[in-house]
Amino acid sequence: MKKLAELLDGVLEVQIVGDKNCAVEALAFDSRKVTPGTLFAALTGSAVDGHLFIPAAIKSGAVAILCETLPEYLDPTVTYIQTSKASFVFGQMASNFFGNPSRQLKIVGITGTNGKTTTATLLYRLYRELGHKVGLLSTVCNYIDDQPVVATHTTPDPLQIQQLMSAMLEAGCTYCFMEVSSHAIDQDRIAGIQFDGGVFSNLTHDHLDYHKTFAEYRNAKKKFFDNLSETSFAITNLDDKNGMFMLQNTKAKKLTYAVKTLADFKVKVLESHFDGMLISLDGTEVWTHFVGNFNASNLLSVYSTALSLGADREEVLRIISLLKPVDGRFETFKSSMGIFAVVDYAHTPDAIKNVLGAINEVRTGNETLITVVGAGGDRDKTKRPEMAFEAAQASTKVILTSDNPRSEDPEVIISEMLAGVPANKTAQVMCITNRKEAIRTACIMAKPGDIILIAGKGHEDYQEIKGVKHHFDDREVVREIFRLTNPN
Repeated sequence: MKKLAELLDGVLEVQIVGDKNCAVEALAFDSRKVTPGTLFAALTGSAVDGHLFIPAAIKSGAVAILCETLPEYLDPTVTYIQTSKASFVFGQMASNFFGNPSRQLKIVGITGTNGKTTTATLLYRLYRELGHKVGLLSTVCNYIDDQPVVATHTTPDPLQIQQLMSAMLEAGCTYCFMEVSSHAIDQDRIAGIQFDGGVFSNLTHDHLDYHKTFAEYRNAKKKFFDNLSETSFAITNLDDKNGMFMLQNTKAKKLTYAVKTLADFKVKVLESHFDGMLISLDGTEVWTHFVGNFNASNLLSVYSTALSLGADREEVLRIISLLKPVDGRFETFKSSMGIFAVVDYAHTPDAIKNVLGAINEVRTGNETLITVVGAGGDRDKTKRPEMAFEAAQASTKVILTSDNPRSEDPEVIISEMLAGVPANKTAQVMCITNRKEAIRTACIMAKPGDIILIAGKGHEDYQEIKGVKHHFDDREVVREIFRLTNPN
């Protein structure tokens, strides 16, 4: 329990109507979770306006209401906090409610279209190997030291974030690495967090169903760096044309990394094989269990972040050589007949291009490369034909299939993807709506030495159809088919 005045410590631009010293037992932005003594935040979302639920929250015992517009009737038993930035203020109040845990942790946020999960997770693993207790906020899973906590969003809501960070402190964690999505930045989910560093991976076509334009998407990412303090660091990928744009207005110490150009931190790929690659990190050769230029870039961002946090370079290099790929990120399987399958989360045009590029780097040229790919429903439709285009350009054969169609008709999604296939490539493309059958067909078509890429879902263990999540895991399907058709 805290006094409302404590929750408003350091919060600017608010007007108070009522008792500033009322006791607050809990915070909520969902009126269904309000219990006596709760402060209810009436947030305006993309689909629902929280102001509509103020009466319900008061009826359930809310003692304070955070809002942008005061209701016509003001209950004399309730305190109202009015502000033009309710989401931002709520993040600050949530931080105060949980004792501002981010001020006692070293926190680094990773943002960009691709590479967030790999970079954040590898930093988490690296720092555990360095002997630290560490927290992780990630698409795949959140961790409080070694305890997993199921992740439902790339970046949780403000209450979850502060609660998880508070639990990290209690568990003795000193570091936290977190993915920072453009949605989270735009919705002020990270308000109230004191970051020690920020990392920009890249910016490509994604989330235009939410941001509407690429400029809006780009500016949401930039806002994260704009808000970093002068005591923090900001590391950007110079290989991306938006790399320096991200740091234009940051007060943080600016650092750069790159594969293709001169930068503060540099990597070069020396050898590529299916089981890993030899890279040079700032002149030191390191064998890694990763494949492809995009993973070389991810490893470089991990290396540069660790050094910026003050870690010992030799130890960092040693541990990088031991790190393994993240679940569902270029995860490889080999049948007894010598057929390779790669399961990868790639679900944007650039990610498809990158992962196929990595595969083609290690191909001898004689193998058939079969790509199985779909696109999610109720998401950015404009990337669908581009994903199919990239798959057709870099593969021998392509099977377009269902991903998570959600409320949409999967066959309509596939037809929209098909529209992006060049006329001279249509003969090598087939459509199989059932994802398991699509994967099975690819495995049947493949001969020894051939390579199958199964893209789009990676670590996910479900397929969402008409609002229902059915168990489905690309990796399980591959293991099952390889075992049935090619028994060991």
